[in-house]
Amino acid sequence: MKPLGPVEWPPNPIQTERLVIRASEPQDRPGMIDLFSSPEVGTYIGGAQPREQLDRAMPSTPGQREGFFVVELGGAMIGMVTFDRRDAQHPGHVRPDADEAQLGYMFLPHAWGCGYATEACAAAMRWFASVLPGEPVVLCAQTANDPSLRVAAKLGFTEVERFEEYGAEQWFGVRSPTTPRTT
Repeated sequence: MKPLGPVEWPPNPIQTERLVIRASEPQDRPGMIDLFSSPEVGTYIGGAQPREQLDRAMPSTPGQREGFFVVELGGAMIGMVTFDRRDAQHPGHVRPDADEAQLGYMFLPHAWGCGYATEACAAAMRWFASVLPGEPVVLCAQTANDPSLRVAAKLGFTEVERFEEYGAEQWFGVRSPTTPRTT
């Protein structure tokens, strides 16, 4: 996976009103297995993965890489937020050379509908803007995933195009760079 750029990793944990957004730790492994094996979570990402397979394959500290944030509520992992470089071979780009930073997020079903995804992604986006100022961020989601599209709209993403990928129509949007406030 291509690095984000000149960022110090891991950053200090990010505190919001209700959440902690931080680098992955060993105690997140059971929650990550729950996340990736959930049929509800798998609906828009190609399906749930078998728990047994995840248990064998998942490292002791899952997601231990630049751009991978765990979202914690009350000491428990409830989801993740990621920043990755969008590969040029995928459709949907806003730069001629592709390589945009792409926001991704997944949350456990019991955390859905509470505003946690919007809160966590907004905090992660502020971090991103502070370490890579002036860089746009893109987001891709299935058009059938209404909750994800609502999060994208609340975060200020605007539609650039739609295309077919992974056997489904995809919504591709961009959030233009903003200068972080220093006050």
